[in-house]
Amino acid sequence: MEPITLVRASLGEQELAAVAEVFASGWPAGQGPRGKALEAQLAEMYGVGDAVAVSNCGAALHLALLAFGVEPGDEVIVADYTFPAPAQAVRYVDAVPVFADVRADTGTVDPQSVADLISPRTVGMIVVDTLGIPADYTELQELADRHGLFVVEDAACAVGATYRGRPAGSLAEVACLSFHGRKGATSGEGGALLARDPRIGAQVRLRSSFGIGSIFDLGKVVGLPIPEFTEIGYNYKLSDIAAAILQVQLGRIDELLDRRNAVAARYGELLADEELLTLPHVPEDRTHAWQSYVVTLDARVDRAAVAAELRGQGIGCGQGAWATHLQPVFESDHKCPVSADLFARNLAVPMHAELTSDQVERVAAALRGAVRSASDRALGGAA
Repeated sequence: MEPITLVRASLGEQELAAVAEVFASGWPAGQGPRGKALEAQLAEMYGVGDAVAVSNCGAALHLALLAFGVEPGDEVIVADYTFPAPAQAVRYVDAVPVFADVRADTGTVDPQSVADLISPRTVGMIVVDTLGIPADYTELQELADRHGLFVVEDAACAVGATYRGRPAGSLAEVACLSFHGRKGATSGEGGALLARDPRIGAQVRLRSSFGIGSIFDLGKVVGLPIPEFTEIGYNYKLSDIAAAILQVQLGRIDELLDRRNAVAARYGELLADEELLTLPHVPEDRTHAWQSYVVTLDARVDRAAVAAELRGQGIGCGQGAWATHLQPVFESDHKCPVSADLFARNLAVPMHAELTSDQVERVAAALRGAVRSASDRALGGAA
């Protein structure tokens, strides 16, 4: 049977036409006309003071910490159950990532865990919209205000999600987006930093281009302006090719999100009575972007056996997110037991806007069979 991939980008003729326009313009590099247009589109879409298009979300996280003046030895609290990019960004500035445990039902950071970790060295927190669902920003912002901390929203997975009627990406003073190939809107790779304060946006834009600003803009000045390098910058620009693709993708975001919502709803119907797994939980005050559809397997189920059986049938699957504190590069004595448990028992099944109804039904049936078979083998071995 035809394979069903875990992820698949929804790219087509509209995106190709936008790329062709960039080729014809003669400016495929970063911070050109299409990059500027994308930034204006993002700022309007999220209602923020500025938006800066960058090469990826990891770059946006790094630039955010630089903008907040994080120094070596400072502590930044990060959500533990996620791709490890937030903790890596903290290390980029020689600061200390402090891992906060998460809610068992949503996988988002637990505000009480954050509160317990605040110390005199804490300067801020990176809050993750885990797998596409926003965290508890009301409680987290209250904590930050009480202790004078900054909040960065890692909305990498959450383009299209909402929290109490507000879009993910607008829930903190600075937010970071990803446009990686598995996201709801994609250019293959890419990211953006959103800032309520346009002064932060201006600073980030300068740093993202070696500290000298847009070469495209300099090329339009009459005469020969020679930029001076007055501070260390980075080559974090997003190409105009990628920006053009993203402009189309963001224009299609409602359509693409509707398709993902339909897939998630159908999975919910087909798997609702399966006792050997728990379905994703979405609190009433927020909506999910469904970057991933992740189920939590019963402790009696051998996850590796389930994955082997699904992949043997041509169905993609993955482990979900990571318990960052368990990764060798970050491993410490500090424990996040809920995150560790989710890391051990979560399983991602195919989720993207190109899935057909027949494919969703095939995945659900295969998953049911696999978890029951793996449970039977585990119980047989225990006997």
